Amino acid sequence: MATLYDLPLDELQVYTPQREEPADFDLFWQTTLADARDYPLNARFEPVEVGLRTVDAFDVTYAGYGGQPIKGWLLLPHHRTEPLPCVVEFIGYGGGRGFAIDWLLWSSAGYAHFIMDTRGQGSAWRPGDTPDIPDGANPSYPGFMTQGVLDPKTYYYRRVFTDAVRAVEAARSHPAVDASRVAAKGGSQGGGITLAVSGLVPDLGAAMPDVPFLCHFRRATTLIDRMPYAEISTYCKVHRDKIGTVFNTLSYFDGMNFAARAQAPALFSVGLMDETCPPSTVYAAYNHYAGKKDIRIWPFNNHEGGETYQAMEQIAFIRSLWG
Repeated sequence: MATLYDLPLDELQVYTPQREEPADFDLFWQTTLADARDYPLNARFEPVEVGLRTVDAFDVTYAGYGGQPIKGWLLLPHHRTEPLPCVVEFIGYGGGRGFAIDWLLWSSAGYAHFIMDTRGQGSAWRPGDTPDIPDGANPSYPGFMTQGVLDPKTYYYRRVFTDAVRAVEAARSHPAVDASRVAAKGGSQGGGITLAVSGLVPDLGAAMPDVPFLCHFRRATTLIDRMPYAEISTYCKVHRDKIGTVFNTLSYFDGMNFAARAQAPALFSVGLMDETCPPSTVYAAYNHYAGKKDIRIWPFNNHEGGETYQAMEQIAFIRSLWG
């Protein structure tokens, strides 16, 4: 049974830790994205028949990091007369894109919905179709937290965050999507990816980071011993001489640093009994978030957060922006 183990709420609401930000943070990401854009986006949307009458489903492939093919879904309301706002969704740790019929909320609410498959994942709780390394690879069981962690250029999330920015570009390329009204959304790892996108896509329309992961690594890895953060602490336990190198790499991927650059209106969520993504790490990103923001607090919830309650809040949030 989870309990309140982190800071009291009044302290969380003002918790704004100093960010560990490398001097070349912006240059690193500008160069990374410029390299990715050297490859044609080549977004393809293949209609698929999945037995739905009110939603049109498309099997998506586009070029992500290194020009590598990334899979996804695009779901559109069947009856549409003009380009629609689009929610681009990123998936929690270990999960993949699954099946089109797994993702009916946003298209049922009248919006375009683009779901990005997470490279290399999709074997822990929902299947995926995107390998990380093209030659002979396949989606695999976690963990991913220390893959390439000794250099930001080789770190796993450099590829994932680049894929995510390209996912927004792919969604915007579809004629049924209003490119000026695109939101990023995700829970846990998907929330961390959402924060990265919010800091890397300057004209993003909205952001909905739900109980976000990948924030305030230094505190998370010393406060709790749960996976996935424990992958990092276990690595540091074994590689005692690499701790400084590890946290230097992680500083290029910390949600706090992306939040400080984000301008899109945002709706966060936090579970005050969350033993996977500690509340203080969520508030660290929230309190550094530069754009207009709000947060929904679920006092008695663990990492599941608000679930359907939060989904209803998110729909209301998007409706308030775009109708």
